[in-house]
Amino acid sequence: MSELQAIEPETAIELYLNHRETEVADKTLENITLHLTRFREWCEQEGVDNLNELTGRKLHEYRLWRQKDVARTTLSINLSSLRMFLQWCESIDGVPDGLHETVILPSRDRSEEARDEMLKADHAEQMLQWLRKYEYASRTHALLEVMWHTGIRKGTVRSFDLEDFHPRNKTLETNHRPETDTPLKNGTRGERVIALGDHVVDVLKDYIDIHRREKTDDYGRKPLFTTRYGRIGGTAIKRAVYRVTRPCQWESCPHNRDPDDCEATVDADACKCPSSVSPHPVRRGSITHHLLKDVPDTAVSDRCDVSKDVLDHHYDQRTEHEKAETRRKYIDGI
Repeated sequence: MSELQAIEPETAIELYLNHRETEVADKTLENITLHLTRFREWCEQEGVDNLNELTGRKLHEYRLWRQKDVARTTLSINLSSLRMFLQWCESIDGVPDGLHETVILPSRDRSEEARDEMLKADHAEQMLQWLRKYEYASRTHALLEVMWHTGIRKGTVRSFDLEDFHPRNKTLETNHRPETDTPLKNGTRGERVIALGDHVVDVLKDYIDIHRREKTDDYGRKPLFTTRYGRIGGTAIKRAVYRVTRPCQWESCPHNRDPDDCEATVDADACKCPSSVSPHPVRRGSITHHLLKDVPDTAVSDRCDVSKDVLDHHYDQRTEHEKAETRRKYIDGI
């Protein structure tokens, strides 16, 4: 067993953040920094000036202190960051071996964070059929066709340049360009070429020919999805998704609301509809739809830039029966 080397919390956190900054996206690093800042504040309050002094009991005291101010889901995310930090501290002899294992993560409140919320395939098809009829090749139509067909993140959607679309090859190319404000969540590891179906290629071509605003962004790049100001922003994408995922777009209101009185019928307040969803449930629904259509999980993992573990834990919303039926198609006849 290695002998512990004294280290102050602030010093350890600074070294750890320097270690992680080349591995994670800027936003992720910001979140980790925030989580560990709270831990540093607690250490100062409790007089912990050497991480060698930490014990499982001390860490439990920190958990009790932190949970007074945050929801269970936030607490779980905070403690997960702390666990990884402590595991790294073990590697530099800053805390006792195995200390990170004493940090027990609370189960996340799925009702609170809507982890299982997703756009279902039948609703997606109704939505797309409506867009194809009433808003064909509009920016919103092109956005939703791409998002549902590929299962990509909101940040990836806004990162596309005109030159990333290759209609002859029927592909979209993702590129990590942090220096010009379009980073990918997983950095260069998220760079890939995404195959497109014929119908998505046609919609994108028509969008570019008819409805795309000819704009450049602040860096002189030509975005694929534009607004009157330049590159589309995350808020505009979110508003578009909320608007077209309201069921009243294609059927009667499932919540028995009077359209004349419902605040969600105003496009700017579409998020107030109980059935409308944000971009991430579109991604989750798309991934689940891919899996239900027998696309191998390794292919879905590569296509949607999500690790197999994360795919299984957070995105695969199939029931156990549906998973069994999918497996049956591979083993029949063996």
